[in-house]
Amino acid sequence: MGLKYKRIFQAGLSVLLGFCLVLNCFCNPVQALTQEQRLVVEAWRIVNRSYLDDSFNHQSWSNVRKKALKQPLNDYESAYKAIRKMLEGLDDPFTRFLDPQQYRSLKVNTSGELTGVGLQIALNSKTGKLEVVTPIDGSPADKAGIKPHDRILEIEGISTDKLSLDEAANRMRGSIGSLITLLIQTDQEVAKEVRLTRDRIELNPVIAELRSSSEGMLFGYIRLTQFNANASSELNTAISSLEKKGAEAYILDLRNNPGGLLQAGVEVARMWLDDGTIVYTVNRQGIQGSFDAKGTAITKAPLVVLVNEGTASASEILAGALQDNKRALLVGTTTFGKGLIQSLFELFNGSGIAVTIAKYETPNHRDINKQGIKPDKIIVSEPMLREDVATDKDTQYQAALKILASQNSRVNIKS
Repeated sequence: MGLKYKRIFQAGLSVLLGFCLVLNCFCNPVQALTQEQRLVVEAWRIVNRSYLDDSFNHQSWSNVRKKALKQPLNDYESAYKAIRKMLEGLDDPFTRFLDPQQYRSLKVNTSGELTGVGLQIALNSKTGKLEVVTPIDGSPADKAGIKPHDRILEIEGISTDKLSLDEAANRMRGSIGSLITLLIQTDQEVAKEVRLTRDRIELNPVIAELRSSSEGMLFGYIRLTQFNANASSELNTAISSLEKKGAEAYILDLRNNPGGLLQAGVEVARMWLDDGTIVYTVNRQGIQGSFDAKGTAITKAPLVVLVNEGTASASEILAGALQDNKRALLVGTTTFGKGLIQSLFELFNGSGIAVTIAKYETPNHRDINKQGIKPDKIIVSEPMLREDVATDKDTQYQAALKILASQNSRVNIKS
């Protein structure tokens, strides 16, 4: 009996294998993914693995992938469009796709250095013309005498009227030692060509000055424009220098600082705090982590922080840490309200994707996303010219000065 059943089983297995072989003959072979489809799938997988909201805004993320791959993906532009469409469904403006040019620009902005001519540029809101905000100290542009508000009419013979801000910035970057010609015009002057040799440019986000109030108080005014890779080291140098010069108090200006690197925000907070929690982070699994002060504060002098609706992300982490730990008073208007943390991923063709991977809470467990941080003293400021910032015409700055003066007088009375 055993031998009989064994033969029957072997016969049945042979029939089954034969059936499968015949069936395979009629099945289409698995199609290899095109480069464009690979890009869409890679972006989908990163979000699937890392995105903070595991419900993906209450939608089937698998169905989103299937729908994206059903579209005709004939070139990278169509793939980029499909990825952006996928991400739109998350309803998260901070999770976004970056084409290769945008990805390179973002990496440069956070790396703390670039190779180029050393100009910060902007489009004039009234004229739409490309304008110099400021040359970076010691850069080729600075040495050539280019000044704030100079207009850049052409880059290598190409009219800047035809270029976006990113395109203009990319054209001015290049390898060290390479030459570039700009057509520059200042007010009431004939346009002139300026020949520059590109060099390595360090992006210093810190502006620091020792100032004296009308009451004779020496204080440090520090403006921090972004949290790039140089922020903590440059700020450390600035505070140490101001301390040696006799600064009795500080104003830290975070207005219109859009943030940047989380770690840079934490490191800057540690310069002002000896102890206490700086920020809590909460990931997709609800696991809570924290960053804490390490007893490395550079100064214990009175501190006032200026904030406004342009203060966002890492700037809010710093402002929230200083406020909740009662290390500083905040002056200005309610901050932007970006309580989400992104990580940047590079895709195989040089494009990239920024993905929200966690949220943060202030030391007092405030979730400020879409709500912002309310200052201790609300002062609304009228629009100002760039040169009026931190002057007599700056009402928020003047309010900060009054607070420091009152704090300093109380300290002097006690001593």
